[in-house]
Amino acid sequence: MTSQPLSERLSAGYRRFRAGRYNDERVRYDELAREGQKPRTMIVACSDSRSAPETIFDAGPGELFVVRNVAALVPVYAPDAKSHGASAALEFAVLGLEVDSIVVMGHGRCGGVGAALDPASRLTDSDFIGAWVADLKTLDEQTPASITGGAEERQRLIEHLSVQQSLEHLRTFPWIAERERAGTLTLHGAWFDISLGELHALAGSEWLPQPYDQAG
Repeated sequence: MTSQPLSERLSAGYRRFRAGRYNDERVRYDELAREGQKPRTMIVACSDSRSAPETIFDAGPGELFVVRNVAALVPVYAPDAKSHGASAALEFAVLGLEVDSIVVMGHGRCGGVGAALDPASRLTDSDFIGAWVADLKTLDEQTPASITGGAEERQRLIEHLSVQQSLEHLRTFPWIAERERAGTLTLHGAWFDISLGELHALAGSEWLPQPYDQAG
């Protein structure tokens, strides 16, 4: 099987990386190559190109173990010998890397959530997306229309509820639940507002904007 060369845009980005960040952090990359990765935090995030965790948290190489999928969903624990990308990543992070925190981070204007809420979306009739976002449709059906205003507010609510549901799904994994009870693993919910560049964190059942330096 053959592969096409990388685009010039990607190649140019790589050259900038080599001349800039890699050169600046060469010692760190060498250390990671010799000693392996030891991230303390795993982040479950959306594949959306606008919400990259490494950028939002200004993380350096080796700091975050990240799995990204459509709508930042965590499935229920289901060891059925089938392919489970998100579950395998969780297992690797918790049992292999022994991370001490997992963050589920959704974001505003999520295309996956939008597809689940839109009856006319052709994406939910495709081979994989419809089944993947089925839980979001259920969340929408179980949430009374009276508690939200327009479509944008409705989607934001489902984005928030989706993060909370994924946190509950994390607790169906026995080795996650065990470590949370023992106090060696903490679970966190977050939501990134793309339009404002603001991060909101789930505290109990309340979403709180995180403070930041507004200089500049």
